[in-house]
Amino acid sequence: MSEFDNGVDVGVAVEGIGKSFGSVDALHDISFDVGRGEVVALLGPNGAGKTTTVEILSTLTMPDRGRARVAGFDVVTDPAMVRRSIMLTGQHVALDEMLTGYENLVMFGRLQGLKKSAAKARARELLREFDLEHAAERRVGTYSGGMRRRVDIACGLVVRPEVVFLDEPTTGLDPRSRQAIWELVTTFKDAGIATLLTTQYLEEADALSNRIIVIDHGTIVAQGTADDLKERTGGTFCEIVPSDPADVPAVAAALGPLLPEASRFALTPESDRVSMPAPDGPSTLGAALTLLNSANIELADIALRRPSLDDVFMSLTGNPAGDTPEERVAGEVFS
Repeated sequence: MSEFDNGVDVGVAVEGIGKSFGSVDALHDISFDVGRGEVVALLGPNGAGKTTTVEILSTLTMPDRGRARVAGFDVVTDPAMVRRSIMLTGQHVALDEMLTGYENLVMFGRLQGLKKSAAKARARELLREFDLEHAAERRVGTYSGGMRRRVDIACGLVVRPEVVFLDEPTTGLDPRSRQAIWELVTTFKDAGIATLLTTQYLEEADALSNRIIVIDHGTIVAQGTADDLKERTGGTFCEIVPSDPADVPAVAAALGPLLPEASRFALTPESDRVSMPAPDGPSTLGAALTLLNSANIELADIALRRPSLDDVFMSLTGNPAGDTPEERVAGEVFS
């Protein structure tokens, strides 16, 4: 049985999804799954297809090709059941600014089919959970960005969802509000909710996700755990910084066969450090230290490093992670 047909353990199953806008292919043959209680991060540069993917899975856009199932329901043939089963939080908060936080929550509860008394009780409960009781009777239009985002997410939780889509939920938030969202994602995981997170913050993907899917130009170029992806970029390396940058050539010479030719070719007159693969980790570091001590080269720093997700992102897509707001607006049609 394929993941697509497994309706028990898989919250989201995507098989061969494709989407075009005119002559532009926004998505090419996208396939992945998100298990219940799993957080999967969707990473990609501006225009990669992240938001288009989320829009298809939340039934806001129809796929041209392929199929997708969310909470056991097909996004094309059962869109109403999909919408009943999900929470979607986008990059822009969708609230009635003329209503109070409490009134927004009650309204969402009534729209979800709760009786008036149940909607009011759930609104009070969520205001407590999201630390918003002090602002319950204030109009949302007076809220800070972090408070608005918390109310927005709370509205999506009036009825417990099976699947959560978070499309760049912490964009523009202050560190405290971002941390609150991070803690919320952890509660989703503990509650067995399947969560698909798109983000421009690599540390966010690293900290929150069980797996990461890297998408570029509408195609999945890599997926796996953060450690898996970092290993693909080259694994552990040793970084050596001499006290005097002029000693870089001497460092390279002292390391001898320990320094591969590729690492030597990467050195330039402007280099202030030497980086080399460290397949044996501490053993490689110890061997390097012995050679450098023998050559009487004074060091400012020597350490084992691992590639960051930023390194992975650059290696796989050729783009730096994170776009400016202006770049995101320019690419919004195909993002």
